[in-house]
Amino acid sequence: MGAPPPPRPSLGELAARDVRTFVRLAAERGEASSGHHNQNYVLHLTDRVANLLGKPTGTKVTVRIRRAEVLPVVIRTWDDEARILDAANGVLPHAPQCLLDGDDFTIHSYVEGVPLSSVCANGKPLDTLLIRALAGLLAQMAQVRRGALPPLPAGWPGNHSDSQGFLQTLARLADRQIRQPNWPAFGGLFAQLGIPEDAMIRLAERVPAMARRPYSLLHADLHRDNLIMSYGGVPPLICVDWELATYGDPLHDLATHLVRMQYPAHQWDEVIGAWAEAMQRIRPAAVNGLDKDLRHYVAFERAQSVYPDVMRAAEALANAPDQKSLDDATASVHRALQAAAQPLGLRNIPDAAEVERILYRWRAPRTVFRGSGSGSATETISWDWDARLPTRDDFPATAVGDALLAEGMASASRVFKGTAHLNSVVRVPGFGHPVVVRRKVANSCRREPSFLSEHAVLRAIEQSGVAVAAPRALALGHSHGGQPFAIHTYVGPEDTDRPPSHPVHGLLPHEADGLVDQLCALAGVDYTELDPAAGEGAFFAWLCDQLVILVAGLPKESQQLARLLGLPDAPRLRQILSRHRVSDRRPALLHGDLNPWNLVRPRDFQALTIIDWEMALVGDPLYDLVRHMHLTPTRPEIRERMFRRWERLLPAEYTADWREDWRVYRWLETVRSAYVDLDRLVTGASLDAPNVRRAVDSYAMTLAVATGSLGLPIRPTANPYLARALA
Repeated sequence: MGAPPPPRPSLGELAARDVRTFVRLAAERGEASSGHHNQNYVLHLTDRVANLLGKPTGTKVTVRIRRAEVLPVVIRTWDDEARILDAANGVLPHAPQCLLDGDDFTIHSYVEGVPLSSVCANGKPLDTLLIRALAGLLAQMAQVRRGALPPLPAGWPGNHSDSQGFLQTLARLADRQIRQPNWPAFGGLFAQLGIPEDAMIRLAERVPAMARRPYSLLHADLHRDNLIMSYGGVPPLICVDWELATYGDPLHDLATHLVRMQYPAHQWDEVIGAWAEAMQRIRPAAVNGLDKDLRHYVAFERAQSVYPDVMRAAEALANAPDQKSLDDATASVHRALQAAAQPLGLRNIPDAAEVERILYRWRAPRTVFRGSGSGSATETISWDWDARLPTRDDFPATAVGDALLAEGMASASRVFKGTAHLNSVVRVPGFGHPVVVRRKVANSCRREPSFLSEHAVLRAIEQSGVAVAAPRALALGHSHGGQPFAIHTYVGPEDTDRPPSHPVHGLLPHEADGLVDQLCALAGVDYTELDPAAGEGAFFAWLCDQLVILVAGLPKESQQLARLLGLPDAPRLRQILSRHRVSDRRPALLHGDLNPWNLVRPRDFQALTIIDWEMALVGDPLYDLVRHMHLTPTRPEIRERMFRRWERLLPAEYTADWREDWRVYRWLETVRSAYVDLDRLVTGASLDAPNVRRAVDSYAMTLAVATGSLGLPIRPTANPYLARALA
C-alpha cells in the first residue's frame, strides 16, 4: 500500500494570482491533449507555484482545465476527481496525484511514459504480458476502501453487491445524464434514426437477475489513451484520467475495458481469463456469474455508446459541408446503430444509404445558417419536383425548399414514425399552418400492399369538394439521393409540442357520427381516374385473393410458425375462403386502414381528421366500416350507432344486405390479422408503431379466434404464448 498523498495547499490571494498566471501560461504554451470534460496541458512548474506546491522548480505537471460548451456524453458518478485520486493512491501509488484543486482547473503530477495508443493502436492485439498487467490493475482497484471515496449519489443501490440494481442504475443515469440534456438539440436526429425517447429506460426494465458481486472502485474508462506505459517498466502500466470512476459491480469495468480497448475478437477470451485469474487472487467473489452476466454489461456499453457516437459525428458534420465528412459520419453512425440495435431492441435500423440521407438533411440547415444566420434553402437542399402532382400557387417551389430545410431542424416531439412513413412537422415562412414532410421508412416491411397513390387520392378528395377532413397534398418530389418525399398540410396541434390526439380507446358518440358522415361522403369522390377498373368483378373475391397472395408471400420462418400454430397454408386457406360469399354493392373510395392512429382529434368538436391514405382502395363501403371496427376498440352501442347512421345516409345500392355480410368481413379481418401480426412478431417489423404494438400484444386471442372461425382446432402442440414470446 502506498502512503497517502500530502494535503493540498489552500490558496491565499497572492498565491491564487500566481496559480492563475501559471494556468494561463499552460494554456498558451503547454503540450495539449483532450479528455471528456478537460483540456490537459503539460508544463514545468515555475518558481512561485513550485514553492506553493512543495515541489522542485521545473517539475513537470499536468494542468487540467475544464472545457466549456462540451457535450454531456458520459455518465459521471462524482465531480471530485481529486478525492478519487487520493483514494486510488493508497493502492495504486503510481497513479497521478492531485496537487491543487481549483474551481475550473486542477494540477496533477505528471505520469512519465507514453500512451499505449501510440505504440499499439486500436484494433491491434496486445502482448500477453500486457494483458496480464492490465488485468492486475483492474483487480487492484478492488482493494480501495469504500470509506476513502466520496459519498455516493442519492439513489445508489443500498446493497453493495446488487449487480442487477447497479446495471439498472447505470441505464437510468445514461438516460438522465446523456440522453435528456442532449434531446432538445439531437432528439429529432435520434427519432429519424429510429431510437425512441425511452430506449434506455426500457433497457433498465429488461435487466435480468444476476449473481451478486461485491462492489469496488471502477475506473470505467480504461482504454488505450488512458493507459501510460512507464519508461522504467515498474509498474508497466499506469491509469490516468479518473474523472469517470464509479463504485459498483467490477464486471462493468471489465466490459467497458473490453469494448473501449477495441481488442481483436480473438483476444476477448484471453482478456476475460486473465481478469478472472487476477480477481480470484484479490477478491474471489467478484468472479461470481462471470460467464452468464458479462454479456449484459457489454450490451449496456454498446447501447449507451450510440448517444455519444451519433452526437459527436453529427456535431462534427455541422461544420463540414464536404462529401468525405458526410461519408465518415455515415460510417460512424451506422456502426453505432448496428452495435446498439440488439441491446436497445431496435428493429429495422436504417441502412448506410438511409443514414447518409438523414445526416444530409440534418446538416443542411446548420450549414446554411451557420455564422451569418442567413442562407437559401434552394442552394442547399437539392430536390426535383414529381410531375404527377401539379404545382400549387399556395405552396410554390420556394416553400418546398424551406420545408425541406426545416425538416432537418425538427425536434423529436415533431417527428412521428409510423409503420410506413417518417413524418416531420415543420413551419414554412409565409404559410399559415404547419406542414408535414413525409418519407418512406427505410427498410419498412409492410406486407399489405398499396393500390393507389396517396397524393392522387388526396387530390381527388380535395377536388371533389366532399365533406371529408383530410390533409391536402402540397408537394411531391425527390431529394438528396433520389429519396421520394411528400408534403401535406398538418392536422395536429399547431403551437405546442403536444403530440396529436387519437381515439385509441374507441370513438366518442359524436366522433362516431362524424366518421360515418365522412365515410358516406367518400361515395361522392370520382374514383374512375384513380382506379379505372374498379367495379369490375366481385370485391370480396378479390379481397380473399389478396389475402391468399399475402400468406403465400410470407417469409419461410413466418410460414413455419403459422403451420405450428394451426394456421392453414395458402392453398388450404384459398379453399376455406372460397366457401364464403357477400353481396355485390356499389363501390366507393375507401381509406383502407382506419386504425385509431390514422384518426386525429381536433382542438374543438369538429370532425375527426383522417390521415395516412397510402392504403386507400376502391371497393365495398361496408368493408371500410367493418375494418375500422376491427382495428379500433368499439363498444356494441357505438357499433350499432355507426351502422344505423351509415345505412340511413347512404343509398341502398351501397348498403344492401349489409346485416348478413358485415360478420363475414369481420371474420376475414381476424384471419388476416392472425397472419400479419404473426409475421410482425417473427420479423420484428414495425413493432415500434403503436397500432402494431397493440395488435401483437393481443395475439394469443387473435390466433384463438382465427383458428376457431376457420373451423380448425388448435393443434395439441400449438402454443399461442409461443408467438407472444417472440415480441
